[in-house]
Amino acid sequence: MAVLTVRQAAERLGVAYSTLKQWIYKGSVRTTRTEGGHHRIAETEVERLLAKGDRPPSTRGPRRSRAGGVLMVVSGRNRLRGVVDEVRREGLVAQVRLRIGDQRLTAVITRDALDELRLKRGDEATALIKATEVMIAREASPEVRIQK
Repeated sequence: MAVLTVRQAAERLGVAYSTLKQWIYKGSVRTTRTEGGHHRIAETEVERLLAKGDRPPSTRGPRRSRAGGVLMVVSGRNRLRGVVDEVRREGLVAQVRLRIGDQRLTAVITRDALDELRLKRGDEATALIKATEVMIAREASPEVRIQK
């Protein structure tokens, strides 16, 4: 069983280290302790929190992220965070497969959108589901953000 440090788990969950520590202290997140008293979080626990949306209420609601220097608020509530398992490019379209817990989600997007997102295997991404459509979002890396 793979275990993560609190910092690693917070990064995977997209929350601050201090926020995750508070959840641990409140008993909202299951952990084990090392002999030195440090909390470790099983990868399966992180996947459970990501897949089921069981994260504490403070993380629900509009998600704000910086992409290309622009603050975005997304109205869609059906978001599934996962890891890019596979990317295929063919002509004008691309296929992106996300691993979300033990599930796989496949989305077909334009090649231009894939190039703009710069997604590759192992990247964290979010599937945004609206009615019958699925969109893929990713926070921009620091070198892509516009500096003020």
